[in-house]
Amino acid sequence: MTEAQALREAILAAPLETSNFGETPRPGTLYLPPSHLKALRLDAHVVVGSRGVGKSFWTAALQSAELRGLLGTAASELAGIEVHAGFANREAIADYPNTDVFSVFLDQGGDPYDLWRAVVLRWVAERAGQSIPSESWAATTAWLRSDPEAAARLMQHPRDWRGLILFDALDRTSNVWQRMDDIVRGLLRAVLWLKTFPGLHAKVFLREDQAERTVFNFPDASKLTATKAELTWARHDLHGLLWQRLVNAPDRHGQRLRGICRAREDSGIWLLPDDMKRETDTQRSAFGRLAGPWMGRDRRRGVPYTWSVSHLADGRGQTSPRSFLAAIHQAAEDSGERYPQHDYALHYESLKRGIQKASEIRVTEVAEDYPWVPEVLSELKGMNVPCVYEEMLARWCERFPGGPQDIHLDRLPAQHATRGWEGIREDLQRLGLIETKKDGRIDMPDLYRVGFGLGRKGGVKPRNRGS
Repeated sequence: MTEAQALREAILAAPLETSNFGETPRPGTLYLPPSHLKALRLDAHVVVGSRGVGKSFWTAALQSAELRGLLGTAASELAGIEVHAGFANREAIADYPNTDVFSVFLDQGGDPYDLWRAVVLRWVAERAGQSIPSESWAATTAWLRSDPEAAARLMQHPRDWRGLILFDALDRTSNVWQRMDDIVRGLLRAVLWLKTFPGLHAKVFLREDQAERTVFNFPDASKLTATKAELTWARHDLHGLLWQRLVNAPDRHGQRLRGICRAREDSGIWLLPDDMKRETDTQRSAFGRLAGPWMGRDRRRGVPYTWSVSHLADGRGQTSPRSFLAAIHQAAEDSGERYPQHDYALHYESLKRGIQKASEIRVTEVAEDYPWVPEVLSELKGMNVPCVYEEMLARWCERFPGGPQDIHLDRLPAQHATRGWEGIREDLQRLGLIETKKDGRIDMPDLYRVGFGLGRKGGVKPRNRGS
């Protein structure tokens, strides 16, 4: 077996999956970019990020005392704190309501603020060993409203512990934007209420579109927005994350990958040296050992280290770790199937196919989050970008002659659909699905263009069936 083949096998054995559905992440997958430090601080009550940037990962990781310990001095204030989920991907009806409970509660005229406070009260009561009505969420909220003094005494009772309650996956609370806004706004009001009790903290993870809506329209909301932190990933952060996963591959695979960079062991976990966490010659050359120097036969095609990240960016220039790691894994698989004798573990053509795979995954995620997007963008299949906006508009008008209101969906329509196609264009641009160039033409980043079947002269081609 050649070195390239052995490295390829090692990449495929590494834990490159990033989707999290409530499971505790493996310790070797933990990587803390400097830009995320603020997000983990106890005084960062609102954390904003797009799909795949780590909201659910941190929600799960922070609930593990072992993983919090691995954060070291970077998050020393988390030491000794008790962490609880107040809403997350995984259903836990005793700890927080589900979609159906929210729906019935709102149908009956309930205030989401009360329901979220009931979530906090159950958590505090359980930890304090006190009994409050909890046979149903209606019972807990009814108790809160009928006996507010008892609820206040529970919250003000002396505590010998500190707590952090986390709220994630809030798009699962409702299928209607206005209701979701009401629910999130109620939660943020409850977080402001919780701030008045020493030793108790909350952290709310929001998608960018949720944070940009009207959820902060209430008195003193600025006390929360002032603490807002964003989950972003620079290019060197993504490569650092990749190598953190690679050096913790099992058995001989991890050993072979650790031979490229000087990882050190700490309690059974392999950690990267500082120069592998920054954009250094060391980090660049390490990826070069895997993918070679060029995206073709010479320098004119670009450098894999930069190309692999830039071609996965959305219209705002942001690349998610989920897309990056998926592309690298797919590139390793494809290289083994198509170019087994290549001099490097990752063939440059396979990196392009990795972009195709990441794009397909991203398009699927977009369809889950924003069902109206594939309805609109699938009509552009076969077009080339950049293009003039009128070309897009002509296709949409032909398919939906009555305007955006002809897009029939059961949940979460485009937020500005009432303003016609200009509203749709604004929503697509705000979500990073399209961008307007200086000359006024509309472009679409490869991350979405490939998955939705649009072309670009000289760009990565959409995947053909069977290729």
